[in-house]
Amino acid sequence: MSHPVINEEECIGCGICVDACPQEVLEVAGGTVTVANEDSCIACGDCVEECPMGAITEVVED
Repeated sequence: MSHPVINEEECIGCGICVDACPQEVLEVAGGTVTVANEDSCIACGDCVEECPMGAITEVVED
């Protein structure tokens, strides 16, 4: 199982990753991006690739 983790100190809340995510896993809330639907993540990496700040990492859990 995999899911994105947002570094809130680096995130500028631009929403580029939200638009890039095909599964609607992320949302902008309170000026930063949050993981709204972790179970829908397909680990495509689009959010990680599109984040201009490098504020997203993908965590793989067993």
